[in-house]
Amino acid sequence: MEGQISFPLQQARTRRFSLGAPRSFTVSPRGERTVFLRSPAGDDPNNSLWVYDSEARSEREVASATIVLGGAHEQLSPEERARRERSRELAGGIVGYACDEAVEHAAFTLGGRLWWASLEAPAAGGPGSGTGPGAGHAGAAPGVLGELPSPGQVVDPRPSPDGRWVAFLSGARLCIVGTRPPGGRAPEGDESFGVLAGEEEPEVTWGAAEFVAAEEMGRERGYWWSPDGTALLAARVDNGPVATWWTADPSQPGAAPEAHRYPQAGTADAEVTLWHLEVPGPLAVAAPGEAGRRQVSWDSGRYPYLVAVHWGKGGPPLLLVEQRDHKRCAVLTLNLADLTTSVVTEAADAAWVSWPRGVPAWTDAGKLVWGLADGSTSRLTVDGTPVTPEGLQVREVTHVGRSIVFTASSKPEVVEAWQWSAEGGLRQLTDVGGVSRAIGDGPTRVVLSASMAWAGTRAVVQSDGTEPHTLRSLAEVPPVEPHVRFMYAGERGLSAGVLFPRQHSGAKLPVIMWPYGGPGFQRVMAARSSWLEAQWIADQGFAVVVADGRGTPGRGPAFEREVYLDLAGPVLEDQVGALLAVARAVPGLDLERVGIRGWSFGGYLSALAVLARPDVFHAAFAGAPVTDWRLYDTYYTEKYLGHPDDHPEAYERSSLVPLARNLARPLVIVHGLADDNVYAAHSLELSRALLAAGRRHEVLPLPGITHVASRDDIAEKLLQYEVEFFRRALGA
Repeated sequence: MEGQISFPLQQARTRRFSLGAPRSFTVSPRGERTVFLRSPAGDDPNNSLWVYDSEARSEREVASATIVLGGAHEQLSPEERARRERSRELAGGIVGYACDEAVEHAAFTLGGRLWWASLEAPAAGGPGSGTGPGAGHAGAAPGVLGELPSPGQVVDPRPSPDGRWVAFLSGARLCIVGTRPPGGRAPEGDESFGVLAGEEEPEVTWGAAEFVAAEEMGRERGYWWSPDGTALLAARVDNGPVATWWTADPSQPGAAPEAHRYPQAGTADAEVTLWHLEVPGPLAVAAPGEAGRRQVSWDSGRYPYLVAVHWGKGGPPLLLVEQRDHKRCAVLTLNLADLTTSVVTEAADAAWVSWPRGVPAWTDAGKLVWGLADGSTSRLTVDGTPVTPEGLQVREVTHVGRSIVFTASSKPEVVEAWQWSAEGGLRQLTDVGGVSRAIGDGPTRVVLSASMAWAGTRAVVQSDGTEPHTLRSLAEVPPVEPHVRFMYAGERGLSAGVLFPRQHSGAKLPVIMWPYGGPGFQRVMAARSSWLEAQWIADQGFAVVVADGRGTPGRGPAFEREVYLDLAGPVLEDQVGALLAVARAVPGLDLERVGIRGWSFGGYLSALAVLARPDVFHAAFAGAPVTDWRLYDTYYTEKYLGHPDDHPEAYERSSLVPLARNLARPLVIVHGLADDNVYAAHSLELSRALLAAGRRHEVLPLPGITHVASRDDIAEKLLQYEVEFFRRALGA
């Protein structure tokens, strides 16, 4: 059809069909409004800030990124670029926001500037009223949006719970500014920003998450407001002990390389301390002083990792700290009088400790919410008592307040939303047989659900006494409808899915396996969006098999820990076992023509497959692979392989480099040269070893590309290049 674009290009332009869909939700305590982000079209990456009014049952645009920026290109600071890279943020415009406790105002950044928006509905017929895509946006609604003063580029703004202040990062400093009604004046004496903490030392930052926290721990932030808005807890990060690594763009020889502090396995981490900062009186622009700044005390020699901080109304601040060897962690309470800490509970494991994301936390009633790795089940506990049964795998806690809202699985590929409260006990909130989560525990909640029955994720606002409202999605409808046969393969019952071309005649087809295969990520999920690319590849003349082996989530702690001290053997063995089991159950797979593809850990596993099992795998396309685990970061690598000085054998058996001499199958290695997570040194080291062994292979460098190849032209052509490679290599 004339004008129709290819699936690879459409997938790239729509950021895997995520643009235009509602995201990033906040529900007000009384349920009168729900705040979210949405871009104006399925191929427009510039998010705007929206509010859904529960009483009026209408959606209202509060701030349009396009209007606020006036069509100008957004200039990002190095700190903001790094933050987006760590979170794998693929969109632009307003990519994040934070609200006061009442959800009456929101703070966000655009163009590196600090903005303060009113979220309350304007008077009927007044500025900002209306529900259309252009109605009520900031460019035409005085009193809705205003800019707050700042010293320069702003990152991660967060209002105090009472809405009087906004704290934010600017460079290495943690700053604060008084708020005002949009278009109005700040309280007397609060006209300017102030610096709460900052130092002249170039490697010291305040209020920001260090690399391993943002990349591996899941802690994206580095400061937390007190419930009354009079103080903050802030992380001081000294990156001085961390080695400096560099990325450069060889296609721009006149550009200087970029320096990164990267904690390589076995080397020094950043030194992280936590401080209590008092909010001063009337602010003025001044250098920060020591007044009102006190250090929090805990046994950081034993527990150097600050994994999480929770400061809520239900109790004193909570700290989750962890040993470097990951075998023990502790939940601490903070005494605000003398800033000492006490152990509330500890956990230990012979391999590594684990907990659901979103804990620890206090309920409103002062009960401690924590997680328990109970043999084969990840369970939720309240004041030490398990409140979820064996066999129900708790994934993530999404809200703690009057009740606890969380996600959990009884089957690995299905995730449902659940709720527990002291009064109502345990109940399941969703039952779509797909992937769901819920946000909020008041009279209004948002339920997000993906399924094999529909495209994308549906966002439904449920308010007591009213019909549910589905928030409008402007995401493009994928041209591919996946048909997946789900199964539990082999003796281990590994989760697997197999796809054939839509017009498959029954003839045997070459096979492409598409694993991630490593800890922390699961590919076999009952959500249509997870299978679009796999179906498109299948439609090019292949059978596609996706399998989750040992180490992947959804099957419980014991299953995940079977990769301890060996990231090669179990994961590869399970891919082989899954392939053979699927072939026995499903006719049409040609086991004499098997390729394997993947990115990141999946790239590592793909290269491993053709190096270690050329009898099974006949071609591999490896994207951004880890090839030598000594070159990866401390937190992730040492969790699974131990410290390299203590377990050198684990690093040796998990490395690809010693296997280079075995290559006898076609191998393509792809790597972004600006990748500061898995550095291009990994692929170059493997290529050097392959060349030294006289083994023919292909290397495809991507100048200017980081760990995710998100540029439209690169993502499109890369997928097409890959399919052509497998056609040649497998004789498709």
